[in-house]
Amino acid sequence: MAIVAPVAFLLLIGVIEFSLVFFVTLTMQYAVREGARYAITGRSDTNSTQLASVMNVIRNNSAGYLDSVCPTFSVNGTASSSGNAGTLLGGVGDIVVLRLDCTWKLATPIVAAVFPNGEYKFAVAATMTNQ
Repeated sequence: MAIVAPVAFLLLIGVIEFSLVFFVTLTMQYAVREGARYAITGRSDTNSTQLASVMNVIRNNSAGYLDSVCPTFSVNGTASSSGNAGTLLGGVGDIVVLRLDCTWKLATPIVAAVFPNGEYKFAVAATMTNQ
């Protein structure tokens, strides 16, 4: 038991961490898709720009993981967290591409050894046509 238990627990924790990584990836994909669905309507909150409203929708649908993955947000290939929403999000019939480049820091040493710098880097995107 003393020989097998540490290895078994390390494997169990590694499986849990891999599961969390995939869960975060899917959650962020869902959040970006919901943000794109909001962006193509052309709506915005009353006190903010359309782009800030889209980021709020992404934040609300990310289950709290948005700040953990420290994303780089880009719209139609332009990295931005602010700017002219009319230019970035386009007009009727234009294609909108929202993309988040994310980094997840791994905690388990064996799992972290598989990835460079102990970080899992992933990107999620959604492409839709403006209405």
